[in-house]
Amino acid sequence: MATDKTFSVAGISNLNGSYKVRFANDMMRIKVLAKSGHTDIRLADLEGSFDKLDAASRLLSMDEFSDAIAQATITEYIIENTKATKTAPAKAPVKAVKTPQVKAIKGMTPLGVKAPAVAENEDAPF
Repeated sequence: MATDKTFSVAGISNLNGSYKVRFANDMMRIKVLAKSGHTDIRLADLEGSFDKLDAASRLLSMDEFSDAIAQATITEYIIENTKATKTAPAKAPVKAVKTPQVKAIKGMTPLGVKAPAVAENEDAPF
């Protein structure tokens, strides 16, 4: 689901041993994260407003996120969210339509079968 939200601050933090990418519009977010138990909080001012994928891409090139943990966390976020935006929603499987069976009518030729030639001198009611 796409969103129009933009962020001017982004980074990573660790909560209970799990690193995640974080987005905000103010550096004061550090206090909220710390109060909630986050550790290794690293946020950077992006010097502009960006959507989440663009903000995460900018983080990859910043010195404060050049370590392996930061690079892996940010890259994983970008991959997961790029797949989500490019993948079409799953469609319901298409049911096979059963071809109706038609009983043969006496004297009629089935479709796809060439009718026998009729002699011209035959007495026909037409």
